[in-house]
Amino acid sequence: MNSGLLSQEEIDSLLNGVSEPKSLSDSDKDLLGEIGNISMGSASTALSTIISKMVNITTPKVSLVTLNQVKNEFDVPNIALEVEYIEGLTGANLLVIKITDAVVIADLMMGGNGEKESEELSEIEMSAVSEAMNQMIGSSATSLSTMLGFPINISPPIAKLWDDKTQSLASKVNEDDEIVKIAFKLTIDTLVDSEIMLILPVKTAKSIIEKMSIGNSEDDEENEFDIGPISSSNTMSEYGNQDYGIYDNTFAEEELPPKKEEKRHQSPPANVQSAQFAPLTQLTNGEKQNIELILDVPLEISVVLGRTKKTIKEILELGTGSLVELERMTEEPVEILVNGKKVALGEVVVIDENFGVRITNIISNTERVKSLHGK
Repeated sequence: MNSGLLSQEEIDSLLNGVSEPKSLSDSDKDLLGEIGNISMGSASTALSTIISKMVNITTPKVSLVTLNQVKNEFDVPNIALEVEYIEGLTGANLLVIKITDAVVIADLMMGGNGEKESEELSEIEMSAVSEAMNQMIGSSATSLSTMLGFPINISPPIAKLWDDKTQSLASKVNEDDEIVKIAFKLTIDTLVDSEIMLILPVKTAKSIIEKMSIGNSEDDEENEFDIGPISSSNTMSEYGNQDYGIYDNTFAEEELPPKKEEKRHQSPPANVQSAQFAPLTQLTNGEKQNIELILDVPLEISVVLGRTKKTIKEILELGTGSLVELERMTEEPVEILVNGKKVALGEVVVIDENFGVRITNIISNTERVKSLHGK
């Protein structure tokens, strides 16, 4: 007879099923796409600085696959750069770029025009591309750290030429585990129009989503004054092993030098009095004429055709030829601003070959005063 109670095995099965979901929702994928777009935007800036060419990395496409599936999709050879998160996040990150694109980047870094066509890299060209990808992934991690609000450190990147599908693509990612693949469109001036891939373990992706969705307030309160032991092999080595006054907070309190009692100088009490003002009187004609002294002060006049609101994702997708629809109807009057304050309404006209505006309505004094107070 069934008592309606769950057995321990059933409870364990349910708990395991809830704690380790294997898929991401569409909103999770959208969020990862926007985060990837912003962080890889920093990577494109870093690459553009290195090669002195316009670089764009846009249009992210997020999908859940396995590393084996990704390997089967690739046309070898490729360059793969793998880094491991050692602070802030757990897991690893894999950046994959086509060898033909890597050849162009290497040629530009070595002073060429980027028009070299080859599927082979010399040792020095491989080093150049590795350094470029290193700068890209470093800038991406810095941008991600800024968005999440806590430091993120990565291990030294490992770059390798992947020219055989039987080879292991990553040492820190299991090839049969589900991963998040974020594919971006990569363009370098008119030389490259290709695709670049960012690969994250699902655990790392969910950690990023959790931090972005829930926030980091509790962790910040717990760690705000807890510096913890500093490893000389990573953080301190980045600053030349200099002593910046950071100590291990595991030292006993009695080992610290005693604080000297500070003597505070007490100032005599200040003499505070009420302000005295002369009574207000009517302006004379001569005083009214003083307005002429500022008649030649220049003021900036601007005309607002309309406004709209867009998400970060929509703004990043704007390009040449994109249309932005405003909230104002074609027959509605436009706003005329003086030094940023609305003073009149009007309609757009064409004077010879220039645009102009014909004033149709002056804003009342009451409405101007309200606008000054932000009401």
